[in-house]
Amino acid sequence: MDILGAAETGSGKTLAFGIPMIHAILEWRNSSEKDVDDNTEATTQVESLYLPESTKSGESSIEEVGDMEAEEEEGDADENDSEDENVEEQDDNERLGCVQVIDNAEFDFDPTTEAEEKPDGSRGQPLLGLVLTPTRELAVQVKHHIDAVAKFTDIKTAIVVGGMAQQKQRRMLKRRPEIIIATPGRLWDLIKERHPHLQNLRQLRCLVIDEADRMVERGHFAELESLLEMLNTAHFNPTRQTFVFSATLTMVHTLPSRLQQKKKKRLDQRSRLEVLMEKVGIKSKPKVIDLTRKEATVETLTETRIHCQKEEKDFYLYYFLLQYPGRTMVFANSIECIKRLNSLLVILDFTPLPLHANMHQKQRLKNLERFAERDSCVLLTTDVAARGLDIPNVQHVIHYQVPRTSETYVHRSGRTARATKEGLSLLLIGPDDMMNFKKIYKTLGKDEELPMFPIETKCMEAIKERVNLARQIEKIEFHNSREKHHNSWFRQAAEALEVDLDDDLLIGRAKDEDDDREQQKMVKGMKKHLKHLISQPIFKNVIKTKYPTQMGKLSLPHMPLAGKESALTRVSIQNKQKVKKRCSTTAEKGEEKEETTTGAVTFMQM
Repeated sequence: MDILGAAETGSGKTLAFGIPMIHAILEWRNSSEKDVDDNTEATTQVESLYLPESTKSGESSIEEVGDMEAEEEEGDADENDSEDENVEEQDDNERLGCVQVIDNAEFDFDPTTEAEEKPDGSRGQPLLGLVLTPTRELAVQVKHHIDAVAKFTDIKTAIVVGGMAQQKQRRMLKRRPEIIIATPGRLWDLIKERHPHLQNLRQLRCLVIDEADRMVERGHFAELESLLEMLNTAHFNPTRQTFVFSATLTMVHTLPSRLQQKKKKRLDQRSRLEVLMEKVGIKSKPKVIDLTRKEATVETLTETRIHCQKEEKDFYLYYFLLQYPGRTMVFANSIECIKRLNSLLVILDFTPLPLHANMHQKQRLKNLERFAERDSCVLLTTDVAARGLDIPNVQHVIHYQVPRTSETYVHRSGRTARATKEGLSLLLIGPDDMMNFKKIYKTLGKDEELPMFPIETKCMEAIKERVNLARQIEKIEFHNSREKHHNSWFRQAAEALEVDLDDDLLIGRAKDEDDDREQQKMVKGMKKHLKHLISQPIFKNVIKTKYPTQMGKLSLPHMPLAGKESALTRVSIQNKQKVKKRCSTTAEKGEEKEETTTGAVTFMQM
């Protein structure tokens, strides 16, 4: 049966389709090996048809070619006659199937790689498993997981994604792997190029569409529609099993009121799955397995929020990263926002790792590896890293900008609290984010309000001073880099065309060297001042040195303790205090009511 699977983030969905796929391939191999054993003799006879009748003719032809070369070297005979004779003899040799021997020949290929590319018996090896993912990083991860499961089999896997060399991927496909993990765009390109291994998909045993709700969204992955249409028509296999997986596959949405008035119907879970089945091409009744909670997020996730102005988000982000070091992912909705935050945090003496779609693929993968290796690190990312990535021990997820959809919120938050571990999700909610926040809150059906994240207000003045200074530096540096890039382009174009450049076309009207020097001096002074501020303690640290005044100041007793409590501990303590306060308030009200009732009864008796 085809499978539609919905399970919470970090529950192991990759193995839920990986293990059945490997099992199906091993079964296919066993059945095909039996057929090969039965037809071994016939196969040998067929192969012998391509061999020459005797090797003697080959040997004699090689001797003839050698004699011919020797005669040419002598040069006594007439050149034209010898050329005619050579041509005639070569024609005879071609008819006989002879080979010319060339001494000390050089080849542009490595025989070892050729052997790897074409292993024994691989000529008839079809593609048996295909996994489609929305992002390149997820495809790489799925490949690693399937390779780990198939470690003690000889099943080969290959990855086909954009951003990597096509030539290398074609070479990998020449080895005829049984399983391909791909993003739709690059796979469709190679199919259109008519790559031999992708020409016959009728023998495909398993088709997997991971993060399916994202893959079939309107306006995304146009190549996927063409791919699915081909698999369901020209390359249809009735025995093929389709796996459709996502954490938000069965999430129910209420249509906006304007659409409700027009259509007067609610997009419920059943109709949503029907639409998905129709797009994927599942015709028979599939098995639907839904293991998600009503809230959609995992039980071990602690969700919190901070309400602030748009300009204050930088203050709270810096406060959190300073107060609670650890492995933290910061999500934003745009690439420009990620670039700005990266520059800002670098100025503030952090070492953030950016990740977005405009980066080279190698750099993206390298940053992910670095993030997974470091115990305390910040990954600044767009929603390219929101789905499926299994990075170990991510402690905090910060939504710098509230996501536009509930699914994205669930997937972002699912990067932490994976496989029964605890994690924290923090929403920074500005006035512009309120509409999206309310929509997410309503869709997820939260019974209680999200708790407010505890902030030490005493530290905020020092935080604001640092961040505001860093903002000024970032603004000047960004403007200067943009100005230089713009002006250098115009100057190069003018030189190439050999025309005079009008200063009006340049940003800043070609500043004087004195102005530039003055600005550089000012920025240098600002950076020096910021460095001094960063060296001062904001939080009370445990003194480990021999001299308590080593930092220039004694850490004051009213300052909060840095790094002593985790963010999760602080939130849980705050929640316990609230519950305790609520209980005591309820008890006091009960006592007051009881006293009032007792007083009223006494008055009646009197």
